[in-house]
Amino acid sequence: MGGFAGWHHNTVAKLEAEGRCRLVCSCDPDRAAFAAAEAEWRFPQRGVRVFDDFRAMLNACRDELDFVVIPTPIALHAEMHEAVTACGIPAYVEKPPSLDIAELEGMIAADRRARKSAAVGFNFIVERERLALKERILSGEFGAVREATFLGLWPRSLDYFTRNDWAGRLLKDGRPVMDSVFGNASSHFVHNILFWPGGPGLLSWAQVARVRAELYRAHAIPGADTFLVGMETPSNQRIRIAMTHACAGESRGVETIRCEKAVITWFFGDRIEIRWDDGRTDRIVPQPFDGLRENHLAYYSYLNGESPRPITTLEDCRPFVTLNDLAYISSGRISPFPSGAVSGVRDAKDNKDYLSVDGMAPALEGFLAEGRWPDSGAWAREPGATTTPADLPRLAAVLRAMEAAPR
Repeated sequence: MGGFAGWHHNTVAKLEAEGRCRLVCSCDPDRAAFAAAEAEWRFPQRGVRVFDDFRAMLNACRDELDFVVIPTPIALHAEMHEAVTACGIPAYVEKPPSLDIAELEGMIAADRRARKSAAVGFNFIVERERLALKERILSGEFGAVREATFLGLWPRSLDYFTRNDWAGRLLKDGRPVMDSVFGNASSHFVHNILFWPGGPGLLSWAQVARVRAELYRAHAIPGADTFLVGMETPSNQRIRIAMTHACAGESRGVETIRCEKAVITWFFGDRIEIRWDDGRTDRIVPQPFDGLRENHLAYYSYLNGESPRPITTLEDCRPFVTLNDLAYISSGRISPFPSGAVSGVRDAKDNKDYLSVDGMAPALEGFLAEGRWPDSGAWAREPGATTTPADLPRLAAVLRAMEAAPR
């Protein structure tokens, strides 16, 4: 019931008040900590049963359930999905479903036991303007997609990295975690950028052929807080992603799709611009959007037989998880920024402390615009290797070596 699960509870309570669904049960191993939340969510008045163990919940309530939401720590997703689907019940799994490609394949196999396919909660694919723009791309209006890039400056305060016992970790109890800006906090945007070159169907994602990456850290964590990732598809489309938590100030997310006839730029939370080669510029302002509500409603539509499939299935996550894993394998190590390049910043608005790397934004922007890998100063390191999906079996060994490396 804690963390992002609270957002699901708030959304479901509103949808229940509209007659769209009914919450049957919930659970948390530390139920006592949520007594006030249960009262706020009016669980007693709504008849919601609460358990301290998810298996006990499933045993008691399985005959009443149309689906189960799994908004828990990433490392628990596979185990909980296994238990839910063993009952034949479909699942809504929060993003990312897993960050280990072998574990994801196990979830895909287990999902076949359920009455309906699982949905994965990557928030933005369901956005109407996004789906409409992808349809225009597939129609050939802009010409073929040649390149797609994403810039993500996504500040996280120091306490973000102590929010739980797996924050910023590579491994936990010997199992892959890979909590990061790329795999977790901004994984929506990685999934988004893979969406644009995907085809031929609307709900399709670019496949991974080759990956080169460099991973860095400014924070005192085992994992990485800064990713530079270059990828090519089997048809030689280029994708470049640069994102970091090692920054301060306002968040910034920019998706850019370069096509034969136009460049499309999506400024997160603001606008979409289409700059045509003939000099025209079109602007689209997306409508206000509640991603969690829309993803719930889209899954209800699928479960009720009103739409043919979930917006994002477990199978659809293969490219994202493959790219995440190959980024680690390609980089081979996580390079620390020297202390002289890292500044502490106190944000007066939220009274929190941040770390910011000098020259971060220009370095990321240069990589995206020109494919120029930083190679001097704070960024000096040996280049990452070019990897392919054939290298995926190396993931566990690479993570163990990274975990063991001095910091």
